[in-house]
Amino acid sequence: MARKSSEPLDTELADLPQAARWREWMARVEAVLFASSEPVGRDVLARLVGRGCVLDLLIEDISAELAGRPYEIARIAGGWQFRTRPQHAGAIRVARGEGDAIRDLTQNEALVLTIIAYMQPVTRGAISRLTGREVSRDLISRLHRQTLIARGPRSPEPGAPYTYVTTPGFLAQFGLETLRDLPDLEALEDAGLLKPERDIALDLPIAGEDVG
Repeated sequence: MARKSSEPLDTELADLPQAARWREWMARVEAVLFASSEPVGRDVLARLVGRGCVLDLLIEDISAELAGRPYEIARIAGGWQFRTRPQHAGAIRVARGEGDAIRDLTQNEALVLTIIAYMQPVTRGAISRLTGREVSRDLISRLHRQTLIARGPRSPEPGAPYTYVTTPGFLAQFGLETLRDLPDLEALEDAGLLKPERDIALDLPIAGEDVG
C-alpha cells in the first residue's frame, strides 16, 4: 500500500544494516539537493535522515563520491546546493550562447553592490559619499530587479530615506554561505575603490548579516 503524503517518512530504517542505512540517507539527501533549484537548509535535510545521522559527515561522503565530476555540493546562503565547478563555467556560457558571466553588471553596479554588501543597511546617499559620485535611482532599481538587493529599514537621518540590503539571491549568485565569506573590506580601500568618510565606520563588523 502506498504511503500517504501526510504520513511521516520512515527515517530510522531500523531493518537495514548500518552501512546500508547510511547509503540510503546519502541517496535521499543527494536526491533532494539535485531536485532543488535553491539552497536546502539543515532543517529540511534533517527530516530525511535518522537520529543517528551526522549530516555534515553524510554530505562529506557524498562530496567525496563527486570528486572528479563537473559539479559539487557547496555551502550557500545557510544551506547546501549542487553547483557546477568554476572551471566549467566557460563551457556552460558557450552552450547557452552567453557572453561574460558578469556582463549584466557594469563597473558602477558592481561597486555599488559591493558597498551594500559590506555596509548594509546603507542609504543611497551614504553610497554616494563612499564612492565620491552620485548613485542614480536607476542603478539601484537594476540591482533590485536582479534580486541582488532589497529595501531595508528606513534610516533615522533627516527625510528617513530607505536603506538597502543584499538578499539570499546575492549569496547564491556569488556562491557565499554568509556575508562573512566576503573578502576583507580594507582591500577595497587599498585599491582606491572606496573613499572612507568620517561619518561611516568602515572598520566595523558587517552589519545586518541576518538580512543578507
